[in-house]
Order: sequence, then C-alpha cells, then structure tokens
Amino acid sequence: MIRNGTTEPRGRAGGAVPRARRGLRAALSAATTALLTAGALAALPQGAAHAADSLGAAAAEKGRYFGAAVAANHLGEAQYAATLNREFSSVTPENEMKWDALEPSRGSFSFSRADQIVGHAKGQGMSVRGHTLVWHSQLPGWVSQLGASDLRTAMNNHITQVMTHYKGEIHSWDVVNEAFQDGGSGARRSSPFQDKLGDGFIEEAFRTARAADPNAKLCYNDYNTDGVNAKSNAVYTMVRDFKARGVPIDCVGFQSHFNPNSPVPSDYQANLQRFADLGVDVQITELDIEGSGQAQAADYGNVVRACLAVSRCTGITVWGIPDKYSWRSSGTPLLFDDNYNKKPAYDAVLSALGGTPGDPGDPGDPGDPNAACSAAYTTSEQWNGGYNGRVTITAGSAPIAGWTVTLTLGSSQQVVSVWNGSPSYNGNVMTVRSTWNGSLAAGASTSFGFTVNGSSSSPPQIGACTAS
Repeated sequence: MIRNGTTEPRGRAGGAVPRARRGLRAALSAATTALLTAGALAALPQGAAHAADSLGAAAAEKGRYFGAAVAANHLGEAQYAATLNREFSSVTPENEMKWDALEPSRGSFSFSRADQIVGHAKGQGMSVRGHTLVWHSQLPGWVSQLGASDLRTAMNNHITQVMTHYKGEIHSWDVVNEAFQDGGSGARRSSPFQDKLGDGFIEEAFRTARAADPNAKLCYNDYNTDGVNAKSNAVYTMVRDFKARGVPIDCVGFQSHFNPNSPVPSDYQANLQRFADLGVDVQITELDIEGSGQAQAADYGNVVRACLAVSRCTGITVWGIPDKYSWRSSGTPLLFDDNYNKKPAYDAVLSALGGTPGDPGDPGDPGDPNAACSAAYTTSEQWNGGYNGRVTITAGSAPIAGWTVTLTLGSSQQVVSVWNGSPSYNGNVMTVRSTWNGSLAAGASTSFGFTVNGSSSSPPQIGACTAS
C-alpha cells in the first residue's frame, strides 16, 4: 500500500483493447465475479481457453480474479491504461478510497478521484476491491481529535456513507486494515479507534458494513501475517471468534509484501488454508516481491500456486503495474519494468495460472514512440482567486491525428472556459480532446488554454498525453 510519509509496508487512448478481446475479458471477469459472490468455483464456458494470454483471463479460467492497485493520476498515461486494460480483471484504488481522500473534513465527502477509478473499471468489465474503510493511517486530523462518542458516530457514518455511495459496485471491502501490532505480542495496535473505542471497534465496523451493503464481501486486511506467527495467530483467533458468534466477516486479506529479508514463508499455503478452513475466503491483496530475474520469478510463481492450491483463495492483487510507480520502486518488485516490458516474474505468474507466456500482445499495444505525444503545462496569467493555464501538446517521432490530456484540479477550483480543445468533466478531473488542432506532424506542437476560478491558484496535475 502506498504510504504517505510512513515506513510501514505499503505504500487510453493509444493501445485500446480490441473489441473482441475486451468483450471476452469482460465476460470472463463477470463470470469470475459471479462465481466468487456465490462462493463457488466452477468451470468457465468452453472456448475461453484461447484467451489465456493475459493475467486476468488466465486467472478467470481458474475461477479467480487477478488485479492491480491503481492510481487515478496515472490513468491518463497510455501505456499504464492499456496495460491495465489488457492484463487485469480487478482493480484496487491505491489511495483514493482512504479516509483522508474521501472525507477530508467531517461530513464532507469527495468521491471524484475514486469514482474515476471505479468508472474506468466498470467500463472495462473489471471488478473493484474497496480499500480501506477503517485504518489508523491516512486519517484526516479531525478524526483523532474526537472523543469516544463522536468517534464512534463518525466511524459508522463514514462506513455507511462510503459503502452506500458504491453499493453494488464493490466486490470486496477492506473494512478494517492493520489493527494488530508487529512483533511477538499479538496485541492490538494503538490507534484512535483502539484507544478510544476498545477491542469492540472491529466487530462494530463489520456489523455497520454489512448493514450498508449486504452483498459486498467484508474483509479484514493486514501485513506480516503471511506465515504462522504471533500476529497471524491473533488475527486467526479474532476471525474464529467472529465466525462462532455470527459477526459478519467474509474474507481475510494477506498483503504479501516480500523481499530478501522477509521472503515468502515456507508455511504460506498452510497459513492461507487454515484461515479458509474457518469458513472465510482468503485474498492476496497487495502482492509485491523485491528482486529480479529468475529468483523473483520463482517467488511469484510459488505465491500463485499457493493461492491456486487453496480453493477459497479467490484472487490476487499486485500492488501496482510498472516498477517505477511502486511504493518500493528501488526494489523493482512488480511484474512490469519501467517501460512496461513483461519481466520473467510476469511469465512465471502467467505460467502458474495455466496461461501461455510469450504470446504476442494486442496489435494496438503501446510502447512504440511512433504513436506518441507529450503535454507540458504553464500558467500564463494568475490573479487572486484564479489563473489562465496553457497546455502545449507536442507530437512524437510520427504524425498524430488527435490527442487527449487529463488534468486534475484542486477541489475548490472551477473551470470557467476552455479554448482550442473540447473538455469533459468528472468531478475535479477535466479531460480535454483535440478539435481542429488534432492533426500534428512529427515533432510539431499546438496548445489549448483554460481559465480557472477558485480560492486556490495552485496549478493542476497534468496526466500523460494520449495520441490517436
């Protein structure tokens, strides 16, 4: 999981998926979601096998999903979006559904960035994991300042409002995240919820979540619980108690952040199985493995095979797409390198899922600079309460016929006019497409401009330029 200022574990345009494959993958994803919701694993329709040249399609043939953590601000990058669309059948927002992102001030919710990810996933036939409702980190300051009674009210309201907003759109929710300490104590972690509400806050959160969306899978999620140890034993004891008393819990998430100092434990599969034997699904929720080459590939393959060996292991999510956007990028822990090339770890995962490594990608896969453009932003004028911005579009080494750029504005800002481009809006995200100025020779440039009013004059975040 991407962490903002902590050291704890975590952290389309060109290259669109051809219609036939997109439809097939959407069907496979829908079939997988239906199977998981029903709590059963069954064979997919005949004829699906030929599509197993991507992670999501191969996992679907095993009755599982294969997902990635996604950041909204990267969706405007052609290679990022195309790799996501081609390879994955599930998404988890990296930060966009955390408390500080959704409810920065009490009772005031901002869903636009999370909506962008959910909308993209729905458009591609992908399922969505919600992450995360109650967590000690990435809390806005006002939460920690509340007394016990107000905190209980705020926690339950946050769960209810967020889950109601996404009701029917989220397959699984990480209801409570990382509530146990590291080390050998197996004790609860100090947090505003634990310190003020006591041990019962987890049960209360799950009961509130069930009332908000009875059809969503409700998960407890944690790290350093991948093998049998004091921390995983404490989680196991809690889950066993919940199941015995009828507390609504459907799944347990294992983050599975590995590196040479914290390798895949030898009892990984057995640990997953003992939780499954309690009557809950298990999900690998934030997988990344530092390393490179065949050693990294072997570890990835072992993790996938462990999941496949546990019938209630319903899916795997890797925590990011290319190495360069990983929260631990220096350890190159993901399946694609900085240029979106498939690493040996990718082939190992696809092979473990029963797919065929080395198949050619889509004819429209990105990566060739011949169908590229770049976007550069400047503030041309600024005043108290607003500014004029300009984005310059430059074609790559080949002509382009059109371009698209996504800009993310501050929550208090409003676009009042756009020239030399055609805008559309999703919350505070503005997507601008070319009009008369879309056709550019190789290396040629054009620009569009816009006026913004608001209490802040901070410049927008500019996504990648997408050529067509």
